[in-house]
Amino acid sequence: MDELLLSRALISDLANADTHSAPISEPTLSDLQTLFESDDPESIDRFWDQISSNNISIASLVRSFTETMDSGPTHLALFSSQVYLSILISPKSPVFTLFTPIAFLSLLRSIRLSFKRHRLPGNSADDTAADKARKGNSKKKKGAGGRGLSDRNGDNEGGGDGGQFDVKALFRVLERLDCVLERIHLARFPDSLKGLIQTVAEIPVTALEFVENLGSYQRLSDLCFRILNGVLRPEHGDQTATAVEVLKALTPAILLLKSQARVAALRFVTREMMAAARDSEAVKRAVIYLPRYLANKAPEKAEPRAFAVESIMEAVRVMDVQDQIGFVEYVVKMTQGKSNLRLTAVDLIPMLLMSLMNSPDFNETNGGVHQVQVSCLEAMIQRCSDTVAGTRARALSNLAQIVDFLCSGIGDQTQLVRIMGDGGIDLKLRINDVLRTRCMDEKAAVRKAALLLIAKSTILLGSSIDDDLLKVMGNACSDQLVSIRKGAMSALSEVCRKFPEERVIFEWLRSVPHLITDNESSIQEECENLFMELVLDRLSRAVCIDEKMKDVEGEIETVIPEEILTLLKGICDPEVIPCLKKICTSLGKKKRLKYVIAAALQSVITASESHWLANSKPIEKWTAPPGAWLLLSEVSTFLPKSVSWEFLHHHWRLLDKSQLNSEAQSPLMDVDVDQEHLESEGNSAAWAGDRVFLLQTISNVAMELPEEPAAELAHNLLDRIEKFNMHSTEVNAHVKALRTLCKRKVLSVEGDVLVLRLSNRLVSKALGILQAYISESTVSSKASAFLTPPKNSSGNEKKTETSSTLLLQAVTAVYTIGSAVMVCPKVDLKGVTPVLHTIITSDNSDTNMKKLPCPPVSVKQNAPSLYIQSWVTMGKICLADGKLAKSYIPLFVQELEKSDFAALRNNIIFIMADFCVRYTILIDCYIPKITNCLRDPCEVVRRQTFILLSRLLQRDYVKWRGLLFLRFLLCLVDSSEKIRRLADFLFGNILKSEGTFAGI
Repeated sequence: MDELLLSRALISDLANADTHSAPISEPTLSDLQTLFESDDPESIDRFWDQISSNNISIASLVRSFTETMDSGPTHLALFSSQVYLSILISPKSPVFTLFTPIAFLSLLRSIRLSFKRHRLPGNSADDTAADKARKGNSKKKKGAGGRGLSDRNGDNEGGGDGGQFDVKALFRVLERLDCVLERIHLARFPDSLKGLIQTVAEIPVTALEFVENLGSYQRLSDLCFRILNGVLRPEHGDQTATAVEVLKALTPAILLLKSQARVAALRFVTREMMAAARDSEAVKRAVIYLPRYLANKAPEKAEPRAFAVESIMEAVRVMDVQDQIGFVEYVVKMTQGKSNLRLTAVDLIPMLLMSLMNSPDFNETNGGVHQVQVSCLEAMIQRCSDTVAGTRARALSNLAQIVDFLCSGIGDQTQLVRIMGDGGIDLKLRINDVLRTRCMDEKAAVRKAALLLIAKSTILLGSSIDDDLLKVMGNACSDQLVSIRKGAMSALSEVCRKFPEERVIFEWLRSVPHLITDNESSIQEECENLFMELVLDRLSRAVCIDEKMKDVEGEIETVIPEEILTLLKGICDPEVIPCLKKICTSLGKKKRLKYVIAAALQSVITASESHWLANSKPIEKWTAPPGAWLLLSEVSTFLPKSVSWEFLHHHWRLLDKSQLNSEAQSPLMDVDVDQEHLESEGNSAAWAGDRVFLLQTISNVAMELPEEPAAELAHNLLDRIEKFNMHSTEVNAHVKALRTLCKRKVLSVEGDVLVLRLSNRLVSKALGILQAYISESTVSSKASAFLTPPKNSSGNEKKTETSSTLLLQAVTAVYTIGSAVMVCPKVDLKGVTPVLHTIITSDNSDTNMKKLPCPPVSVKQNAPSLYIQSWVTMGKICLADGKLAKSYIPLFVQELEKSDFAALRNNIIFIMADFCVRYTILIDCYIPKITNCLRDPCEVVRRQTFILLSRLLQRDYVKWRGLLFLRFLLCLVDSSEKIRRLADFLFGNILKSEGTFAGI
């Protein structure tokens, strides 16, 4: 009786809705839901009979459902959709009458609105903090809305539009929708099919905002994809068209960044749709074009584009090999398209190549090199010169990735070679050309990517890397951007690591070690690491030189590896030596210099000597490999116990004996000599250099020497100094070594007293030599003033020879005085200063200077070497005596401006730099005149001026920042490439210094 009453009440409500074309009320929908979800076929049959007997039109019933779904509250519209679908799937329901495209579209609209309406602001206590923060502005504008939203999965407890989002209600609708697809074929309703696909595909993306429970979200997305999979059946229309619509609808989800919706969509495409494609050629025709469609829709921004490329690759990997090749060919064509397509293609090509190369099916199909690989490489090389800088940079970096893969253990190391050979063109040459151009690109990102490509393609380029490219990499080490300098260091070091040829090593040494002065600490540290690896570690291998090889005849390379000889020769470059000293000092302080380094250098020197004797060559002409003594002198400072006294003593006696047999000459004199004399002078200079570094090494290890040999050596050094016949470059080393040995002999305060006594002794004897020369010059000048120049005779030649010897001794004496002052500032200089003043003012025509005592002959004209050395020694004296410096600084500035000797101007620049540190206030007013040397006609003077001023500026010893800034700009366009290269590096460092140009 209750069922009969329920049915009558239900029919009454439906008749009323039919009469007034009104929406169906919620109680009526609940009754319908109860009726059609019951398992009583008789009640359902009676319902349809009563519908017919009461003249209720099924079409009007559908209109009422449509009205409810369109205009009803959110929860009521969704509930109406659920009931409508329940009626459609019930047994014996008039499906073809109940189903209409309009009602179906309203149903889909109710699903979409169920999400959109819940985005209205709410003030429920259930709102999360994030929701409140996100919706705060909307609350202020719209005021209080309805009930708040909640991501709960429970039943709907609200009654209005602001009610909580009811996930279970959505589940019920979608489950019934899936069942409806089995009874209704949408082939006749293309708009309904399209709307269904679009609506269901959007749900996994939209639900991310509302469903927090991962399990519920997973079930919801699975249900949506089951519906999408269902529409792919043939009964719903053309499968290709349907699959295209499904893929287009899923594209927004696939192109999302990291999200569950993206993962779910990709899983559906790669599993479900690919499985359907294997069974249906119609579906396959759509699926194989998905990667192309995604490539055209890929965003231009880096991160979204990266996810798009990853999504495309997920789809490509599950395709057949031939379809993959077809897509690769399409991507190659994209490289000729619009800018966004070119950029996407450049990102896709390396991923595609690596995927194909790792595919067993691809290798079995081709067995060798496929033309598509060559096409990809050609396309990438072309894009390296793209008109868009971002595309150029990406092409270069991605090409580096390809080359690295093809040359690594992951891929076939010979595969790249085969690709190059089968390409029909010299791809290696093209890459070389591209690198040469791109390393000088106007955009920093492009230069950085080009350097990365060089680092990765060293095996490919090999020894064919040309000098221009090496030079470009070297210049990039001085780039103003930190990232470029790091990239250049890495690239050039990789080339040097793989191909240690002479030209590569020399370029590396000229470019990388100077970065030890960089402002960026990470670059300094990397510079030290690279020097340790590529220089010191390589030299350490020389410790393994076997003694059996000392009798080997032939070239020295048969005993000592050529690579080691080249490294040692390269560090002798005047531009490398200061950097070498800084690096060794830094490594030594960090205790990173190992015993094996000193042992290896001693082994190299000993092996060279043994090999020389084995080839029956005179020992007096032997010199160690250039750079060996230099490096040993630097590392011995921190490895004093690693150098053998027997080794030092043997070579000191050898070098000292040979030096006694050779004639010392001053490098400051201009002498006309033939080729034989040039070779002799070069050999003498090499011996002198070896002696200097040997003495420095002895000084470094003096505290470890035996006491008696140390005292004997000290006496020997003193005797050698007092003869004043050494090469000027040796004097300072002898004096410093003597000081160290004196302190070793007397381990107390008395050691300083001994040093002072010996310094006074040296200065006194040097002064005597100097006065003797001046007297001799004065007498000769007076004697010849009244005589006609006589003809050449043996007497005149002997007299000239004697005069030259006296001049050499005088120059050495002046240099010795300067060295003594530096090691012992308290030395007595009462008689020295007037003599030096006489020499440096001997050619002064200034009327104000005529009152000063001057020699009757111009030392500047007759003995320029003595004149120049006197200025240098006077500078050293001024550094030790502040009162004297105050008087002589104007003279130094005056000489700097008018001197005709480039060597003197260069020396005065060094002196003024030291003055600036010691007497900053006194020098500050002369800085504008000093900066004029940046335009000096001599390149060496310009370069040294720039280096010294930049260092002073960075250490805040110079206040003329604006002036220096403008003068430094001139160095960037200097005629000398060395100065431009150095200026570019140092100028960048100066700009990065904190506060260096503050206030400009």
